[in-house]
Amino acid sequence: MADKGFHGRWRLLVVLAALVASIAAMATTEASSNRTVVEEVTGWLRLYSDGTVERLTPPGAEPFTADVPPYDEPRGGVTVHDIATGRGVDVRLYLPEGPAAPSSPSRRRPVLVHFHGGGFCVSRPSWALYHNFYAPLAAKLHVAGIVSVYLPLAPEHRLPAAIDAGHAALLWLHDVACRSNIYGASAKSPAAVRRLRAAADFSRVFLIGDSSGGNLVHLVAARAGKDSPGVLHPVRLAGGVLLHPGFARERKSRSELENPPSMFLTQEMIDKLLALGLPRGATKDSRYTSPELAAKAVATVPMPPLLLMAAEKDLLRDPQVDYGKAMVRAGKVVQTVVSRGNVSHVFYLNFFAVKSDELTMKRTTELVRTIKKFIDRH
Repeated sequence: MADKGFHGRWRLLVVLAALVASIAAMATTEASSNRTVVEEVTGWLRLYSDGTVERLTPPGAEPFTADVPPYDEPRGGVTVHDIATGRGVDVRLYLPEGPAAPSSPSRRRPVLVHFHGGGFCVSRPSWALYHNFYAPLAAKLHVAGIVSVYLPLAPEHRLPAAIDAGHAALLWLHDVACRSNIYGASAKSPAAVRRLRAAADFSRVFLIGDSSGGNLVHLVAARAGKDSPGVLHPVRLAGGVLLHPGFARERKSRSELENPPSMFLTQEMIDKLLALGLPRGATKDSRYTSPELAAKAVATVPMPPLLLMAAEKDLLRDPQVDYGKAMVRAGKVVQTVVSRGNVSHVFYLNFFAVKSDELTMKRTTELVRTIKKFIDRH
């Protein structure tokens, strides 16, 4: 009798669970049908009235947004590893082949920390867009590794969330150097981390970022410059590389008015992605994106030497160049290099153009050579 009673109660629970699930599904459907699009960045992102975000891929961009899984077997002399750090941030690690440990400290190699672009709102380090440039770059630059940070995305996580993540990646490098908390709770490649530690010169860490990731180079370097002495030791920022950073103002620059849009940057993207990515209430006329205000904010902050790369046909060329000038006026060391000719925003990431267009190929080769010279010099 007890057994029958148990089964009767169990059947009742199953029926009740099914009823609850049905009601929940109906409520979800009703909520979905009632929600409306409150903001849209054509081809890239939709923000709905219920706060949910839908990230899209524009027609023709599928090869660039395809995810590249990590791999342990070298391809082109490089392995790729996804690491869950103990600092609340995940990273993608590009490791070039080399000796397990340098024969002397003088043969240790620098480390790059990479921040991807996407206007603080879209993209991931695992996209082919970045993989096809940064995997071979790790070998070309002869670095110990490139640490590419999985940044929190806006509008769910507006600035300063990405700045915090970038700083957390530096703290993780500190942990790696000090052999503490280096794997996190669920890291899958401890051997890869040991390889990085064995090869790295932690006194020569360089930040590098594309588009809005270039802004993060500035912002994370400024955050590190405000740290108390010893917080990052033995990690030292030796330099920063800003590749076509997303500096802009509310008033359009001449390059924004005269240069053509591209697949990777339109005026709509500049306006809407930054509006969604900046802190609530902030505009482009803030320290996050204004060339002059960014420089003013770090006037008394120690900053590493910077390499600023711009492109002649980039919509944001003028504010990028203005940033370099403003930083120099603030007493900072900045080298500005403009890629000339018909090349636009982050042209070097367009792996089809790099292979098929002679000018893009030439300018990409020059860009890589310039980065290498900068790193070797510092």
